[in-house]
Amino acid sequence: DVAYLRSVLPSTTEDAFFDYLATLDTSEVTVSAVPEGSVVFARVPFLQVKGPLLVVQLLETTLLCLVNYASLVATNAARFRLRAGPDVKLMEMGLRRAQGPDGALSASKYSYIGGFDCTSNVLAGKLYGIPVRGTIAHSFIMSFTSLEEVQPRELSPLAGGDPVDLPLLAESWLQRVCELLQSPPEKANRGELAAFVSYAISFPRDFQGLLDTYCVQRSGLPNFCAVALALHQLGYRAIGVRVDSGDLAQQSKEIRRVFRACAAHFQVPWFETIAIAVSNDISEQSLEEFRREGSEIDMIGVGMNLVTCPLQPSLGCVYKLVEVNGSPCLKLTEDEEKMTIPGTKTIYRLYDAAGHPFMDLMALEEEPSPTAGQELEIRVLGRLDEATKVMPTTVEPLHRTYVRDGQVCEPLPSLSEMRSHVQASLSLLNPAHRRLRDPQPYPV
Repeated sequence: DVAYLRSVLPSTTEDAFFDYLATLDTSEVTVSAVPEGSVVFARVPFLQVKGPLLVVQLLETTLLCLVNYASLVATNAARFRLRAGPDVKLMEMGLRRAQGPDGALSASKYSYIGGFDCTSNVLAGKLYGIPVRGTIAHSFIMSFTSLEEVQPRELSPLAGGDPVDLPLLAESWLQRVCELLQSPPEKANRGELAAFVSYAISFPRDFQGLLDTYCVQRSGLPNFCAVALALHQLGYRAIGVRVDSGDLAQQSKEIRRVFRACAAHFQVPWFETIAIAVSNDISEQSLEEFRREGSEIDMIGVGMNLVTCPLQPSLGCVYKLVEVNGSPCLKLTEDEEKMTIPGTKTIYRLYDAAGHPFMDLMALEEEPSPTAGQELEIRVLGRLDEATKVMPTTVEPLHRTYVRDGQVCEPLPSLSEMRSHVQASLSLLNPAHRRLRDPQPYPV
């Protein structure tokens, strides 16, 4: 690294500088931060780095790179989780639209932390232990043209016994399903039926169908039900369907109606609970519409609008010098929003009697800590000319020391622990601060 820097820095750079770089380490660096997965509000420093000036300056770009996109995607994922509610499963499927393979892996990791349940990115599952999920592709279904292409054809019953010709059994069930649904059997695409049968023979305990390759109502849905009922006859249960186009909320209700009709008519009670998944350019607005229309959707796959964060493509965290050798530093600027708040600070979160945080307090490190039940005189950022008095019921110091003298000094949580902490942090917020549209500003 030093040799490379010699090749690109001006030739007048002193040798002593390169000698210094060769011995550089982080043994004097201390880092304190809010715990991973905590809610952090604007202007609150969530990471504080202390150490030799040159070392902490060199860390600036690295830390911002590591923090900005991670926090952005986790926040975006948390917003999707709030929109969807706690019961709907959310699947991250943004690999094809992400900012390259590294961005895709980061998006999978931080979407999971933010509240998603699983990812379609198998490498992210391997590297990070995130649950992986997916469904069959349109191209798989389109690659079949007839039931004669299904090889092998036979499937043994779950309880044992002689193998059964599944294409033949599925075709007989298709006649019965189409009769129930009053749909012409000839409208059901036989290539699609062959694809479903072939998949079911390979994965009889995990059979699922993608319904909209041709026509959901006249082909995809009858074909799926036929294969699922054939599997049921052999002792297996189908696990779900996916729709990737059209009016997703309305289609989910129609699919559920058909599942219920099959469950009642063929006396298969579990059939009405088969999971319905949707995808196709899902946004926050889509989730709002699903809830408003009362859909029957159980799982939602979100891609581009999750990993590229179109509502705010970058987070804009900054890393500013606030104190050198005990002397506070203040950056003055024409833009008031970019002015820094000088001095080494301790951050406290103040809670009300209902257990909701109502204010974050920044105090100089040497100032006495506030205590519960003690009246405080404070000034809110943006209204510094007004003094206000508040009395917290609970006071929580926000920062923990994670690195001391260059060594990690607190165990780092797992992804699943961070994910749980995100939801716990969000649940503590007052609904007025948590709502996604026109939230009440949170004072600092």
